[in-house]
Amino acid sequence: MLCRLLEISRSGYYEWLKRGISPREQRNQVLRRALVQLHEKYPALGLDSLYHLLKRAFGCSRKRVHRLMRQAGIHSIRKNAYKATTNSNHRHPIASNLLGRNFKFAKPNEAWVGDITYVPTDEGWLYLAVVKDLCLKKVVGYAFSARIDTSLTLAALEMAVKRQRPKAGLIFHSDRGAQYAASAYRQRLQALGIRQSMSRKGDPYDNAVAENFFSCLKCELVHHRRFTTRLEAQDAIFAYIEAFYNTVRPHSALGWMPPALFERALLNHLVV
Repeated sequence: MLCRLLEISRSGYYEWLKRGISPREQRNQVLRRALVQLHEKYPALGLDSLYHLLKRAFGCSRKRVHRLMRQAGIHSIRKNAYKATTNSNHRHPIASNLLGRNFKFAKPNEAWVGDITYVPTDEGWLYLAVVKDLCLKKVVGYAFSARIDTSLTLAALEMAVKRQRPKAGLIFHSDRGAQYAASAYRQRLQALGIRQSMSRKGDPYDNAVAENFFSCLKCELVHHRRFTTRLEAQDAIFAYIEAFYNTVRPHSALGWMPPALFERALLNHLVV
């Protein structure tokens, strides 16, 4: 009866039983396990990010990933919130906005953006300062501290300079926070030949690229974890930046490549 309903021969049905799970279903099972594991680790990732991650490993289609996500009940879990962290009520000089919301640059080390955020722990706040390259969309410098001060932003800058070795003329853009407007920070930029740029007052969209990184960090890591100590949070953020965001996570602005892969492709093109 079942064979007639499905319009298959009895011999074909028993041959299928002998084979057991089809190769396609076997691939689906492997893909489904990988999908579930990625979602458990990074529950904020949506369809496009998951698809491009799995595509590199399995050569699957977006439609297939979407279908398996529905079957597994997987959907992106995000919490978005913007909170200002830096204090712009100070008497330090304010630099002009050299970017003007132009976040597209053809080469690395032409423009960087920086910002500060905070991460809750049972010990108190952990402050994080980052420096991000606008061409590579890569976090090139970062620093942690229990205090939000100029030493924090300087440490992130020094890491970026040591790693990237930029030439004079690079633009560094941030908000108007005292940690960036302080004389020690301005003098260090000047000594490095870096041109300082600042957002308009109270406008986070002038520094949207840095804000976007913090949104990813919090939605994909911080909001899904409780950190007992600052060191625990620091270790987790270090792993997120170095082992995921810079090296694995697809970025839509880079043709869905991770920054490290995009950087290699770009440098090979520039060398040729």
